[in-house]
Amino acid sequence: MGHGGTGHDGAGRHDGGDGTPGGAAGDERSRRWRLVLGGAAAGTVTGTGAGTGTGQAGGGLDGGLDGGLDGADARMDAALAALYDGPGERGAGLGTSAPRVARWLGDIREYFPSTVVQVMQRDAVERLDLTRLLLEPEMLEAVEPDVHLAAALLSLNRLMPERARRTAREVVGRVVAELEARLSRRTLTAVTGALDRSARTRRPRRAADVDWNRTIMANLKNYLPERNTVVPATLAGFGRRRQAVQRDVVLCVDQSGSMAASVVYASVFGAVLASVRSLRTSLVVFDTSVADLTGRLDDPVDVLFGTQLGGGTDINRAVAYCQGLITRPADTIFVLISDLYEGGVREEMLRRVAEMTASGVQVIVLLALSDEGTPQYDGDNAAALAALGVPAFACTPDAFPDLMAAAVERRSYDHYRMAASGPRSVGSPT
Repeated sequence: MGHGGTGHDGAGRHDGGDGTPGGAAGDERSRRWRLVLGGAAAGTVTGTGAGTGTGQAGGGLDGGLDGGLDGADARMDAALAALYDGPGERGAGLGTSAPRVARWLGDIREYFPSTVVQVMQRDAVERLDLTRLLLEPEMLEAVEPDVHLAAALLSLNRLMPERARRTAREVVGRVVAELEARLSRRTLTAVTGALDRSARTRRPRRAADVDWNRTIMANLKNYLPERNTVVPATLAGFGRRRQAVQRDVVLCVDQSGSMAASVVYASVFGAVLASVRSLRTSLVVFDTSVADLTGRLDDPVDVLFGTQLGGGTDINRAVAYCQGLITRPADTIFVLISDLYEGGVREEMLRRVAEMTASGVQVIVLLALSDEGTPQYDGDNAAALAALGVPAFACTPDAFPDLMAAAVERRSYDHYRMAASGPRSVGSPT
């Protein structure tokens, strides 16, 4: 591939960017290209001017890429080669030996930041089919925990021997703890604040409890032009949150394989919401069958090991079950987390959602609850739900607390606006 840039003259001589032939900048550039391209590139790439020749990488590095690496660079290159080197590319030399993979996991954690380690781990599982090695406790102890690894372990839950399952629970527990530390406080603040504000009163006890926007609107008739002021004869305020249950929240989560990361995040959020006394939170997961995990919400790790990732999808059956949980429609928020690929009766599913909305239930459909970007989903079903007045969009975990706060306050949340910073709506502008 061609690579041009500054620091090259017309003859392809690299001056290091500082006016001297070669130089430290040239050495560093050559080193980086060598690590990117692998050992097969050593000594084979020559400089041909401005980087227009085929087979050129590094655009004018005289003498090609030096194959000699030593020290930490050599060990870093070996770690990359084990995963990515193969015929014609960086690709496939790890093998399937658990001890060797465990050593490799230790190496990449030493030489790369955790975000890169997580990507390399995911590549190793996908490219080299190392899934079965996740069943071995020794290897699990060496991995860098992240949401994707947790999802992979959960998908293997039924296959694990008992000793590996114990180690897997520890790994998943570390992931859950990190997510709770990141998301719990913000979720509690957003939702409890929304519950406080949703209780209106005409006799606010403190200035902080006055809803000034509503107060001004209610007293515009008392405007005094000569003083350019509004006399607040009537106050509108936020009541303090009551201890009684104010809202019912039903989380209905698709546990098919494509929704794995969403299942992890939904379990954490379910546990956080269940800790709020003024909410009654239910968590239901489904594939072609339905499992109610509400009783496990005090332990999100236990919730996750109660799921069974993979299999088909019957959204209609899950929605029907959740309808039976709803006893106060006007005070219920129903959140369906699914990519909407329906294996059940589509018409029945849409009819049930229409019945929910008609009875006063706030229905929200999240096509994904993850940081993975725009998901794959059934566009026809998403459009049909939108026609019923039900928003369908992908939502990041960081945006979910604000979304729930808007739902608790019964605000008509603008999901197009939220798409700019978090959720991505069906049909929203890009």
